[in-house]
Amino acid sequence: MTRPLFGTVLVANRGEIAVRVLRTLRALGIRSVAVFSDVDAGARHVREADDAVRLGPAPAAESYLSIERVLDAALRSGAEAVHPGYGFLSENVEFARACAKAGLVFVGPPVAAIEAMGDKIRAKRTVEAAGVPVVPGRHEPGLSDEDVVAAARTIGFPVLLKPSAGGGGKGMRRVAEAADLPAALVSARREARGAFGDDALLVERWVERPRHIEIQVLADLHGAVVHLGERECSLQRRHQKVVEEAPSPLIDGATRARMGAAAVDVARSVGYAGAGTVEFIVSGERPDEFFFLEMNTRLQVEHPVTELVTGLDLVELQLRVAAGEPLPLGQDDVHLDGHAVEARVYAEDPGRGFLPTGGRVLLLREPRGVGVRVDSGVQEGDVVGSDYDPMLAKVVAWAPDRASALRRLDGALRQTVLLGVGTNVAFLRSLLADEDVQAGRLDTGLVERLGAAHPGRVPDHVLVAAALDRLLEITPAGAVVDPWDVPSGWRPGGRAWASWRIRAGAGEPVDVAVQGRPERALVAVGAAEPVPAAVWVDRGELVVTMAGETRRYARAAAGGTVWFAADGQTWALAEEDRLSADRSAGTGGAGGPVRSPMPGVVIAVAATAGDRVRTGQPLVTVEAMKMEHTLAAPVDGTVTEVRVRVGQQVRMDEVLAVVTVGEAP
Repeated sequence: MTRPLFGTVLVANRGEIAVRVLRTLRALGIRSVAVFSDVDAGARHVREADDAVRLGPAPAAESYLSIERVLDAALRSGAEAVHPGYGFLSENVEFARACAKAGLVFVGPPVAAIEAMGDKIRAKRTVEAAGVPVVPGRHEPGLSDEDVVAAARTIGFPVLLKPSAGGGGKGMRRVAEAADLPAALVSARREARGAFGDDALLVERWVERPRHIEIQVLADLHGAVVHLGERECSLQRRHQKVVEEAPSPLIDGATRARMGAAAVDVARSVGYAGAGTVEFIVSGERPDEFFFLEMNTRLQVEHPVTELVTGLDLVELQLRVAAGEPLPLGQDDVHLDGHAVEARVYAEDPGRGFLPTGGRVLLLREPRGVGVRVDSGVQEGDVVGSDYDPMLAKVVAWAPDRASALRRLDGALRQTVLLGVGTNVAFLRSLLADEDVQAGRLDTGLVERLGAAHPGRVPDHVLVAAALDRLLEITPAGAVVDPWDVPSGWRPGGRAWASWRIRAGAGEPVDVAVQGRPERALVAVGAAEPVPAAVWVDRGELVVTMAGETRRYARAAAGGTVWFAADGQTWALAEEDRLSADRSAGTGGAGGPVRSPMPGVVIAVAATAGDRVRTGQPLVTVEAMKMEHTLAAPVDGTVTEVRVRVGQQVRMDEVLAVVTVGEAP
């Protein structure tokens, strides 16, 4: 019997990556230990681990980012090794050093490699000295605001501000004009300091319409290094990837070999070991020209697409390397088979600028099928809050060719149901259907140029489903029913009409009237003519027939809101009281309340009651799920109320301040 690589491994992470690592540990027969904060006590990764240890309160600084608490959990649980996943402490050199000091194996690269590549400034200077091209900019450590301003003027606008430590788009700012630079510096440094504990910045030229291509590398402790081909990661929003694929539709075999060789050289130059990624910016017009961006000294979120086209388990290889085993393959053994595409499912609202959402997961159905893989960290009953990253899951599809993989992924997203939390699933489907995406004409600005279409008015068929669902709920059941007990049943002079006013989000309410019983009804939406309709429940789904068409809806309800889902789209509908709705109609206007577009924490208040403000002037900044959003004055006027303070938790749509047109009363 082969001895396990390790007896016990602690997974120092949460969510889908923790669940992913646990899967490989289970397959290898290794005892697993999860860690959790108070809000994650019942989370999926906790339930799937062999054992679990509490770290502390919800804030990451007191739980998942606490080196002392994670090490204590590892030692108390008898772990021999720690797998950090990605994010949190995965690229923290002090954590890697502390693991070694405590006698724990850190499943990642040596400390020296993390130090060399974990700091973007040092990394760029290192590879630049080795002859690898980098994006023009200024990469010295300790740049002051004045240094950054001077460098930006030399480089020319637009420029990109980037934190020296960390990644994932946190703290990155595109600055188009010199006048915007001071505010961007304050915001970038604050976000970088909060995310990574380090507010050092570098500045570089903004490359228009670039392609983001990264090379997966593997290295062992015996000097062997190989690459596993490239991943295309150009579809991004807020500098965070949304859709990734392998291989890239842009790169040919010769360029792949050159980029792969460069990535291998970068890894060798720092004595790398384990799984890592070397990222490049590639010109769409000149795909043979590439610039080094950075090296991620950890597993990447998008590693599943590489696993699907190579047939390798990267987590298993990480563990084997960490245990001192040599790589089981050479460069000639690496072959790419077919095409894989990954879509990240986020708790966010694309129609509101991709701002985070939240709520309780009421119903979850993940897709299945040939060539479909789901890496998920959520389960029914979970509460998605604002403490951590908004990514919930990854839906991945493999097929023999790119067009088939895109179709298979779209089909998987169509089957995906997550009710209770707003997600980007419908947006992902529309993105995959875009003609540029279909043709492989990608760049890092494509998603933002496309934007997310406003959802607009809820389709009539969904409003009908909501009304019939309500009728089904309140109609008495049984073989014999008194028509007087049916809200839309018989009355003297004819059948009665039951009517509901239904609102979706911030949209306008719509009146829907129903006459008859669920199995045989007439339905009128707004002022439209009534049409025959029927509703019933089949295998837990609501089935509605109207105007000769039959549709099936997944359904869940909580807190006065009913959620419906069909074909990858989700609607949250609420019945509204007519009197209160009529009273509130027309009370808007140019001024008025400034509401939080997402649940989160107030991190800055830039105005006080009585201040005169101009349109667009910052008032309050809210942070949620590692993202900042600044609320500005909607009009020229006076701040009559500021209802929040720094550190205060706020709900989505909560009033933060009130601006009145004109002078203060």
